[in-house]
Amino acid sequence: MKVHNNIDNFKATNPVVTIGTFDGLHLGHRKVLDRLKEIAKNHNGETVLFTFSPHPRFVVSPNEKNLRLITTLEEKKELLSLIGIDHLVVYPFTKEFSKMPYSDFVKNILVDKLNTRFLVVGYDHRFGKNREGGFEFLSTCAEKYNFKIKKLDAFILNDIKISSSRIREALDAGNIEKANAYLGYNFTLHGKVVEGKKLGRKIGFPTANIESSDVNKIIPGYGVYAVRIRINGETFNGMLNIGTRPTFNQNADNRSIEVNIFDFEQNIYGKSLILEFVKRIREERHFKSPEELIEQLHKDKIVAAGFLRD
Repeated sequence: MKVHNNIDNFKATNPVVTIGTFDGLHLGHRKVLDRLKEIAKNHNGETVLFTFSPHPRFVVSPNEKNLRLITTLEEKKELLSLIGIDHLVVYPFTKEFSKMPYSDFVKNILVDKLNTRFLVVGYDHRFGKNREGGFEFLSTCAEKYNFKIKKLDAFILNDIKISSSRIREALDAGNIEKANAYLGYNFTLHGKVVEGKKLGRKIGFPTANIESSDVNKIIPGYGVYAVRIRINGETFNGMLNIGTRPTFNQNADNRSIEVNIFDFEQNIYGKSLILEFVKRIREERHFKSPEELIEQLHKDKIVAAGFLRD
């Protein structure tokens, strides 16, 4: 996959384009991308996903502090490469750009820069100044500029319309099973191991304290999770606790992330890793004594190991 941060000299064969933030690249997004690939194959074309950085809401509503990303830009690049998209355009979203009439966006960027031959949009596509770029408007543009357009219906799972906002709600509530079902893959978090208080080591359950790679990345709700940990190309099983650490914390919403990697003794301070959330074991709770905590941790490890068996 080619990543374009500048489109002045963009070139693609019969570009089949879709536009959006695609946060999460969930099952609804996959439906759009599968159709994109199908059309490109049938028309001897190449697929183009046009997205923005930063997320438009960070620019349009800078005082809004509660937006959390399901996928960071780097995570999105990895997923799109696996999906098999030919071109990813990462366009800088600025205040000036947000004021551009959608008609100008279509003419100056989709037509003049990308040479769009086919445009694929989701059921709720509406971008541009005052969100004027809906399907009806795009249809008139398609006729005017001689490209074709296809609108796809929403993806429904168990009578639920899949959306990024629903997935954020599920993650925030700690409902990792629902979030994973909507995503179509296990939610992941990229982070780095940072110094902690090393209290877990004293009770036989050493933990690595994790700092997310992006302060805006959503952190799942409080509780204990069964997770897989990928470090330097190797995968390990473990359990993870999400709680609150109100000071000296770079994670969203001051949530602490502590992972106990099973049968693991390497020194990984400062190392980057990927956490894959498989199952929520239980809610976070207070223990009356260290002995009660240790007893519960042994139970948690058994439960987590059961969920992580291949």
